[in-house]
Amino acid sequence: SGLVVTQSGAAVPCRNIEIMEAAHPVPDGNSLVGAQKMVKLVSGAGKDDLVLALISGGGSSLLCLPCEGLTLEDKQALNRMLLQSGAPISAMNVVRKTFSGIKGGRLGAMASPARLETLVISDVPGDDATLVASGPTIAGPGGMAEAREAIRHFSMSLTPALTQALGNPLAGHVPDPSDDCFALAGHQVIASARVSLEMAAQAARGSGYEVELLSDAIEGEARDVGLAHGKLIRTRMREREQAKSRRRDGETLPPLLILSGGETTVGIDPLQGAGKGGRNTEYLLALALEIEGLDGVCCLAADTDGRDGSEQNAGAFCDGLTIYRMLDAGLKGAELLARHDAYCGFEASGDLFETGPTGTNVNDFRALLLS
Repeated sequence: SGLVVTQSGAAVPCRNIEIMEAAHPVPDGNSLVGAQKMVKLVSGAGKDDLVLALISGGGSSLLCLPCEGLTLEDKQALNRMLLQSGAPISAMNVVRKTFSGIKGGRLGAMASPARLETLVISDVPGDDATLVASGPTIAGPGGMAEAREAIRHFSMSLTPALTQALGNPLAGHVPDPSDDCFALAGHQVIASARVSLEMAAQAARGSGYEVELLSDAIEGEARDVGLAHGKLIRTRMREREQAKSRRRDGETLPPLLILSGGETTVGIDPLQGAGKGGRNTEYLLALALEIEGLDGVCCLAADTDGRDGSEQNAGAFCDGLTIYRMLDAGLKGAELLARHDAYCGFEASGDLFETGPTGTNVNDFRALLLS
């Protein structure tokens, strides 16, 4: 028997397992009901039971149980504020679990005295299992003091109810990994960005590509990372031209594939608002502006769960002519980037990458091809 809470549109028929759908990236009423049902389910486990927890990115929204004194509306406001803060996922999840009645290992503690095993699909840079979905079954570091520092550092604007909860020492208390309730608990990461990128690199090398694997844990403002990768492309192109000039006639260079993963962020001024898009299209638009007019380059940036930000696309493609295709549609790339409206630019240029839900989530995937 059991319960699964997944994103809207992803449910499949099951005989013995109840499947619920809830909202992502901002929780809804089903997120609350699902969390309440999950608490009831694990709290009824006994010493002869096995509780198997399957945790992946998105769980912070799909399972939403506000701590004492807060409502679902307060948690929705918190999620929206976090999404606009520009904070990395590690800081966001420290804040989330401070205001939660289920995260930070709390759900895992409720399963005691049963044996608890957690299998994790990681979408966080560095694959810290305590941060995936804010760690509902895995206790980890980060309590009230860390949450306050993140809120201050990233200038997060809390509602009055959240501010009041932040002053309650019980709200930020999370279980310690050494507590007796975790004596029969274990976990392992079974899929991650690192594994995904290594497999992509292996496949590319088998097809005759030269591969440069940057990192599986790149963070930072999406536009800043896009600009830096655009400059890297120009550097590699110059290096390849120099290498080509030293080769014998007829000897060619293999195409170069530059791979990276991780999770960038998009900081949004709430007073200015934003257009459509997500971190991958914002990254790619900044990159497209940097490689404007460059020949022999094609790039992809996408979220591996099939949805990037506010729309239904996984990400987008770009090349040296993308900015010109946007201009032909009456749009200027720099203006789109300034108002966080990358989706509209790639929609107009015909470069959106749409997969639908993929059934997995190992964070962002970026591929830069130099031919």
